[in-house]
Amino acid sequence: MRIPLARDGVRELAVFGGAALVATAAVVWLFPYAAVVPAAILVFVVAFFRDPERRIPAERGLVVSPADGRVTEVAEVDGPAAFPGRVRKIGIFMSLTSVHVNRSPCGGRVESVEHRPGKFLNAMDPASSAENESASMVIAEAEGRPVRILVRQVAGLIARRIVTRPVAGDRLQRGQRIGMIKFGSRAEVYVPADAGFEVRVAVGESVKAGQTVLGRLT
Repeated sequence: MRIPLARDGVRELAVFGGAALVATAAVVWLFPYAAVVPAAILVFVVAFFRDPERRIPAERGLVVSPADGRVTEVAEVDGPAAFPGRVRKIGIFMSLTSVHVNRSPCGGRVESVEHRPGKFLNAMDPASSAENESASMVIAEAEGRPVRILVRQVAGLIARRIVTRPVAGDRLQRGQRIGMIKFGSRAEVYVPADAGFEVRVAVGESVKAGQTVLGRLT
């Protein structure tokens, strides 16, 4: 059975997975019990870069989760510099065991993509949202409405690389793959407070990228 793996993890799979595989094969002949260590590393690398298919909900106006993980924040706040004004913010923490492939929360046109250097604080730290390295993508005409939505990929303590594939002008479908964060991180969605956005998740809930409904544009 084919294991679905992320295209953005090919290099890491080849380097780390290959090294772990060779180490496992070498150690098993000399110290069979010690082989469990490189074997565990191999399993972790393959699991981290898994990319399962998702059933994208079809109801009109839905905004879905851009990431797997747990909801850590649902609040009305002032938006970041790239998205000023009052917004509804939903923050999602991605653990090392989460699927790290990110997906577009809605259909629409990519208005801008901005990569910002920064720190690598623990993604559970509230300060990481403002201070960590991140990539912000503004999606205009969200779900065919005159609404702009911001999705932000935020690096974490271990994460050192953010991959964002879309560029300005691209058209996205809801749930379409947009990249990933390596390794451990958070994702955030910002919707203007006056957009008529009905939130359907709460802090503590587990979510799946492209599949779990965060809310609906009414």
